[in-house]
Amino acid sequence: MSKKNNNLLLIFTRNPELGKCKTRLAAKVGNKAALEIYKFLLAHTVSFTRKLEAEKQVFYSEAIWENDIWDNHIYQKKLQNGLDLGVKMQNAFQDGFDSGFEKIIIIGSDMYDLSQEDMEKAFAKLDDHDYVIGPAEDGGYYLLGMTNFKKELFENKAWGTDTVLSHTLEDVKTENHFLLEAKNDVDLYEDIKDIEAFQPYLKHIEE
Repeated sequence: MSKKNNNLLLIFTRNPELGKCKTRLAAKVGNKAALEIYKFLLAHTVSFTRKLEAEKQVFYSEAIWENDIWDNHIYQKKLQNGLDLGVKMQNAFQDGFDSGFEKIIIIGSDMYDLSQEDMEKAFAKLDDHDYVIGPAEDGGYYLLGMTNFKKELFENKAWGTDTVLSHTLEDVKTENHFLLEAKNDVDLYEDIKDIEAFQPYLKHIEE
């Protein structure tokens, strides 16, 4: 292992292609604006992860892009592998633990509210907790971290619904876990309409 304390950050991302990302947001703002917003969120994710003291792996949804916003010298690039989100995440975690990492955290790439400080806190909580979870305000989670692989976390979940967090907490209720503060991920127009940073992408929207 490197000097990076056996920390591994998994970043799940969609290839930013017109009509293929942020579809629920696109229903209100249109495909073009949704793509621009997603690219903005990708750039933000790079900004708060690139200097983090951890190995970093980006998992693409469709295909690995060699020359894009994710610097090849900073991020190892992989392809998501599995039939649903649970299997894909399970495979990524399993591979990480098999490679010798001791603390592994996964995030998506649509979190405007996350910072490098938040990520450092999450890894630090894994020093004395087996699991760390960042609850999303929509009933899912924006971050999941662990020091012990637990496949139940990836099974029997209705991914993308508001039951994911409650079912995940049920899985770890007898485990040593820590809950981070709830944050808002970006899925819908309502998630961003009052945030100043997104206004340039929303000028064409009529309330």
